[in-house]
Amino acid sequence: MFSKDTYVGRRQNLKKAVNSGILLFLGNEEAGMNYADNTYHFRQDSTFLYYFGLNKVSLAALIDVESGEEWIVGDEITIDDVIWAGPQPTLQEQAERVGVAKVLPKSQLESVLKNHLAAGRTVHYLPTYRPEHTFKLHEWTGQSLQEIAHGASTEFIKAVVNQRSYKTAEEVIELNKAVNITAQMHLNAIRATKSGKYEYEIAGIVHGTALQGGGDLAYPIILSVDGQTLHNHYHGNRLSSGRLVLGDFGAETATHYAGDITRTWPVDKQFSERQKEIYQIVLDANLNAIAALQPGTTYLDCHLIAWKTIAEGLKTLGLLQGDVDEMVALGVPGLFMPHGVGHMMGMDVHDMENLGEQHIGYRDGLSRSTLLGLKSLRLAKELETGFVLTVEPGLYFIPELIDLWESQGKFRDFVNYDALKDYYDFGGVRIEDNYLITADGAQLLGNPIPKTISEIEALRL
Repeated sequence: MFSKDTYVGRRQNLKKAVNSGILLFLGNEEAGMNYADNTYHFRQDSTFLYYFGLNKVSLAALIDVESGEEWIVGDEITIDDVIWAGPQPTLQEQAERVGVAKVLPKSQLESVLKNHLAAGRTVHYLPTYRPEHTFKLHEWTGQSLQEIAHGASTEFIKAVVNQRSYKTAEEVIELNKAVNITAQMHLNAIRATKSGKYEYEIAGIVHGTALQGGGDLAYPIILSVDGQTLHNHYHGNRLSSGRLVLGDFGAETATHYAGDITRTWPVDKQFSERQKEIYQIVLDANLNAIAALQPGTTYLDCHLIAWKTIAEGLKTLGLLQGDVDEMVALGVPGLFMPHGVGHMMGMDVHDMENLGEQHIGYRDGLSRSTLLGLKSLRLAKELETGFVLTVEPGLYFIPELIDLWESQGKFRDFVNYDALKDYYDFGGVRIEDNYLITADGAQLLGNPIPKTISEIEALRL
C-alpha cells in the first residue's frame, strides 16, 4: 500500500472531477474454481485499489460528492474468519488506514442506495466485468440487467481515466519494480531453454520467479514454440532444435502494478540465418516505434511506423512487393502483424480496459479502424507526459490466415503467396518493452533486457 495521504489525495481530486451524486465502488469477491471454497487467486478491482488500497474480499465504498463523506462498506470479521485466516484488522481500522472515517455494514448498502435514488440523486457506477456485480446493481437500483450493462456513468469513467492515465512518481517506482522482476523472469526462461524440455517446465520457472519477487503474475503466461498463436496459453509442446520460443509474461508487484515484456529466442544456442532475418525486422520495428515516442505523437503513427518497417523488411526478403506506403495504407502488413503495437499499462496489464477502450485509447474525432491489426490497436490517441505503455511489434506466419487471404485473392499485387509457403513452419516473433512518456521523449522502464541477436545468443551459451 501507499501512504494514507496518497489515497486521500486521489479521492479529493476525484470529487472535484464529478459534479454531484454518489460514487459507488465495487470491490471483488472470491470466485470458486470448482466449488465455493476452492477459489481462484483473489485479485481486487484495480480502481478500488487505486482509491482505497484495500486488498480484501467483499468490500465496497461510497463517496458523497456534495458532502465529501466517504464510507468503506463491508462485514466485520467473525471468530470463524480468525480461525481460518488468522487475526485481521477491523473494518474501521482498515478504513482509517486509508483515511476513510466511516464504515457501513454491507447489509445496509442496498437501503442506502435506494434512499439516494428515491431522493432523486444519481448513483454513479463503473462498467461491470463480473456477473455478480451486474446482479447486485440490478437488485440495488431496480434497473434491468440490460440497463445496468449500458448504464455506467460516463462522467465517473472519464474522471477515473483522467487520473489513472497519468502515472505519479511513486507509481513509476512500482512499475520499475514490476518490470525488473519481469526481466528476471525472462532471463531465467531464456537460460533454462533446452531441446527436449517441455514448455511447462520453462513456464514453471517463470511463475516461480514472479513469486520469488514478492508478487505474482500480471496475466497468464504466454510461452510457446507456436508463436504465431498470439495468446497461446497451452504449455504442452516439447522444445526441439530449429524452433523459436516466444515468451510474453509479466510480474505484478505486491502493490498491484504490472510489467509486460515479450522476448523471442531460439531453442538452439544460436538463431538460424532465416530466424535472424525475421527477428531483425521485428527488432527494427521495435526500435523505430520507440524512437517516435514523445508527447503529441499519436500512438496510431507509432503503429504505422512499425507496420512500414515490417513491410520494408519483408519486401527485401521477396515476400512482399510493390509500394510500401501503399501497402501500409491498405493494411497489407496486418497479414503479418494482426494486433496493435501496444497499449496502456499500470495496475492492469491492459490498463483500465474494463472502463472502455474508447475512453482510454481514443478521443472524439479519432475512431477505431476496421483493418486487421489496426482494429486491435488499444491506444491510438496522442501521447502525453505520464502515460505508461507497451511497444510490442510482432511478425507472424499464420498458415490459416495466409491461406484465407490467398483464397480471397486479397492483395495479390503485393503478397508473394508462393514464397510465403516456405515460412508456414516458422512460428512468430514479438519483441516488447515498457516505456514512460516524459516531457522530452520516453524513458525505458526497468533495467534493459537483452534483445539484440547477439545479446540473446550470449544468454544461450
